[in-house]
Amino acid sequence: MTGTRLSAKTRYMLGMVVDATGAGMYLPLSLLYFHHVTGLPLTQVGTLMTAAAVIGLISNPAAGVLIDRFGARAVVTGGYLLRAAGFCTYPLVDNGVSMFAVILLVALGDTSYPPAIQSFIAEFVRGTERDKLLAAQRSLRNAGLGVGGLIAGAVLALGSDAFYYVIVFCTAAGYVLAAVCFGSIPIPRTAPDPAAPRVSRKGGYRLVARNRPFLALTLLNVPTAFGYTVLAVGIPAYVTQDLGASTSLVGVLYAVNTVGIALLQIPVTRALVAFRRTRAVALGAAVFASSFVVFAALAGVADKSVVLVGVFVATALFTAGELMHGATASALCAQAAPEETRGRHLAVYQLSWAVPSALAPAVLTALLTLSPTAMWVVLAAGATVSALGVLRLESRLPQEAVHPRPRPEPEPQPVQGHSAEPART
Repeated sequence: MTGTRLSAKTRYMLGMVVDATGAGMYLPLSLLYFHHVTGLPLTQVGTLMTAAAVIGLISNPAAGVLIDRFGARAVVTGGYLLRAAGFCTYPLVDNGVSMFAVILLVALGDTSYPPAIQSFIAEFVRGTERDKLLAAQRSLRNAGLGVGGLIAGAVLALGSDAFYYVIVFCTAAGYVLAAVCFGSIPIPRTAPDPAAPRVSRKGGYRLVARNRPFLALTLLNVPTAFGYTVLAVGIPAYVTQDLGASTSLVGVLYAVNTVGIALLQIPVTRALVAFRRTRAVALGAAVFASSFVVFAALAGVADKSVVLVGVFVATALFTAGELMHGATASALCAQAAPEETRGRHLAVYQLSWAVPSALAPAVLTALLTLSPTAMWVVLAAGATVSALGVLRLESRLPQEAVHPRPRPEPEPQPVQGHSAEPART
């Protein structure tokens, strides 16, 4: 690997760590920050934040068009700068209206990020190297989030209200620095693969609608994406209210997951690149289902020591499922998307993550209210359907996406701008 390629990956990872550290400083305190500066009840703050996030979903399809026209790097850096601008206006917030306005600005940047970053990765790494880079990204991102949370806790422990603003401005600075890191990465110009089918750039999202295998892959991801949300939404409520465990256990379980991803994502993904991506994704979803079954079974256990052990076993299974599914699923969908319309395809795929994230608080709490085990049974059934569906879909997806050849890529000549292609519509 040449110095240029190593340098690009190093800058990419530096940007990811800075981004994650800033996010880790602010995310755990977002509700408290706006409650503190506006005096609004936490329930009203939460409602406004959810509304802004849902409206922010409109930037997802717009991001797909911008990626295909101007390149993923421009959209990634633009999204970072948009969020940095939003955070710089946070200290001006003093009521619900101004709060909603600045949150919406940041939400637009947040929602455009997932399809842009996946398209960006696809532009400068290929084959099994994509899986490895995504694994390293997930590992470093989890570590950065954890470090950011620790920094925020230490700063706020000093006891001054001014430190809320320190955290906000540090997060904004992190986004600016991340934009600089990503914006400096050269995008290689590569010759088109003569064996790959050519796809017209005309037709916009109609091309995505006609790509039935990709749409099926997107829909099959929805149940698994709901499963990912239980760590933040379902597990805290279930463990404390239905199992009667201490609230401190929630933090320990979150740490088990975060540390597990940070330490094990890279070696697990390196082992999985020898197998078909669809098999790894399906196995991850199946392990998710087994985790949910264990959680459901704990509702009928009276022995508190058994419950405690069972909760850790279920969390370990959940983490294992995430290790097998996360990075590999991202690499699979990125390579299954036609290069000419990759931005639009990945924007549609990211809706399979964004919509469950937006709906999870209402849907999962409603299921928990219905029955302590209802949520887990539904999630287990959904993850099982997802696993079986991905296996059946395997033969309809591009072979190079399912099982990429671990061949060395020819070294391209870096260019400072986006590839010299006609403007994409």
